[in-house]
Amino acid sequence: MEELKMIIAGNIGKLRREAGITQLDLAEELNYSDKAVSKWERGESVPDIVTLKQLADRFSVSVDYLLRADHPSEVEAKREYTKRQKRNHGIITALSCMLTWLVATFIFFSLDLALHGAPIWMAFVYAVPVTAVVLLVFNSIWGNRRRNFVIISVLVWSLLLCVYLSALVFFSQNIWLIFIIGIPAQIIIALWAGLRLEK
Repeated sequence: MEELKMIIAGNIGKLRREAGITQLDLAEELNYSDKAVSKWERGESVPDIVTLKQLADRFSVSVDYLLRADHPSEVEAKREYTKRQKRNHGIITALSCMLTWLVATFIFFSLDLALHGAPIWMAFVYAVPVTAVVLLVFNSIWGNRRRNFVIISVLVWSLLLCVYLSALVFFSQNIWLIFIIGIPAQIIIALWAGLRLEK
């Protein structure tokens, strides 16, 4: 039994390091503490069968892979496919963000032709929160959900900036106090990010 514990421990640690995530990241994905993941990787305890299945799914391997010291080559090919898939997800996300900026540039150009002297540069200001929304969507689907809190912070502050600049440019009103709204919003985001869910 001790030998099996060490095999599982080695496989979990190896897969986690290859995925480029910390013990804390893995623990949060599985709703465990980082101490539990540390114990698994040291062979002091073994995850239950449900958690082994979650780990196998997370790293795109079979439960049998976690239990074996030797691994067939098709598993390596599958993991290589997963790496390629992650790379493609990153490229799709970047393309989507750049599409937002392409639209903003097109709007800038169109408004420059139609409205001389208008604050057409605002098209780029509005592109920042739209880009944050695009990043939030793709990061929620494919990325590390811990990054969502940073993206949400950028979204909140860029929206406040858009409202402020719109009021300043279009209505000649300096409503700088609007940024005070961002303070409790940022505190809420920070507290939300600090939640740790454990089984």
